[in-house]
Amino acid sequence: MLLYVIRHGQTDYNREERLQGARDIPLNDTGRSQARANGRTLASIPDLEFPLSQFDWVASPLGRTRETMELVREAAGLEPGGYRTDPLLIELSFGDWEGQTLDEVAVHSHHLIIQRDEGKWDFRPPGERAESYAMLAHRIDRFLTTLTGPTICVAHGGVVRTLFNRIGNVAGDDAAMIDIPQDRVLKIKDGAIGWV
Repeated sequence: MLLYVIRHGQTDYNREERLQGARDIPLNDTGRSQARANGRTLASIPDLEFPLSQFDWVASPLGRTRETMELVREAAGLEPGGYRTDPLLIELSFGDWEGQTLDEVAVHSHHLIIQRDEGKWDFRPPGERAESYAMLAHRIDRFLTTLTGPTICVAHGGVVRTLFNRIGNVAGDDAAMIDIPQDRVLKIKDGAIGWV
């Protein structure tokens, strides 16, 4: 397996520390700059195993990941639209909590914040579509089985955390706490995982 993964660039929700989840929030100017910088990073990797044009490029279908992908590709010298999307890569849903900060949630659901802090990997927020990291990890397992060659992926912080669990063997609760930067490229090769 050879997989490069980029988290989408910053959005206003990220800047405000709002739970974004599956909401379709656009990039802000900082996020666009981060995406372009990540494209330049990919293009300048000295020991890249294949030409960038030979990778399978895939993104979550949400707008912030598609815009990130197109900016990454353009900055790397490729045609912006030459990628596919996969719904398995959509960020985990925070259900009824989406759009709120954790401080705002704590005002009305302090007991649930305590539950979340005691076991973040398996915690599922309230709401019909809400997911836990464990549920997201099952989707990412399915995504990984679809990879047929070297791949470059633009996804979300939760997706990257599950990759640390599934490929990097980081315990679930620890993986769920990893800070995932929006201005770095993650390389996964033959079970090894680390930032470029």
